[in-house]
Amino acid sequence: MKSIVVLISGRGSNLAALIAACRSEAWPAKIVAVISDRDAPGLLLARAQGIETQVLPFAGFASRELYDEALAGTIESYRPELVLLAGFMRILSHRFVERFAHRLLNIHPSLLPAFAGLNAHRRALAAGVRIHGATVHFVSTVVDGGAIVAQAAVPVFADDDEQRLEERVRAAEHQLYPRVVRWFIEDRLRVQDGKVELLGEQEPMQLGLGPAT
Repeated sequence: MKSIVVLISGRGSNLAALIAACRSEAWPAKIVAVISDRDAPGLLLARAQGIETQVLPFAGFASRELYDEALAGTIESYRPELVLLAGFMRILSHRFVERFAHRLLNIHPSLLPAFAGLNAHRRALAAGVRIHGATVHFVSTVVDGGAIVAQAAVPVFADDDEQRLEERVRAAEHQLYPRVVRWFIEDRLRVQDGKVELLGEQEPMQLGLGPAT
């Protein structure tokens, strides 16, 4: 039974999808803790499911490095095999990332390497792309630059605004992230030469959720 720690900063919609999949699919894993850098709404969700929560605010720490050291220590107290970023809105230091190398996953709301960083939906609309989506990747010292595990593609419609596109991508995220986490806990992911290989019975590593029209 593998232990998972989830880091959040917001309402926890991906956390909810992960909790539901873990239970409905009977993963050989357990989400043992949810940690946030603020009093986020997603903590209420975790507590309602009987999951331990902690809040570690940045205030009071003299530097990002000192904060990350405290965060890493808090995470390590649960001895997790996997750490998931699910809307955790802090850039992590190189030392933190290296400490959790190959067991730290993130989901980003674009088809990386396009639109890395903030405001991905707004930038996608401004660029006029016809296909947008989400990416799950291993975290590296380059922001949104780690090895890509899987992606979900969604159409962009002519009348889309940022909110509608965000909702469509979020629905894709809720399918994609649990799938990738299940692969990890089943020991099916291998990173070699900066690329991720899926071991065992092959499954699509990209979800396509309808054509653009």
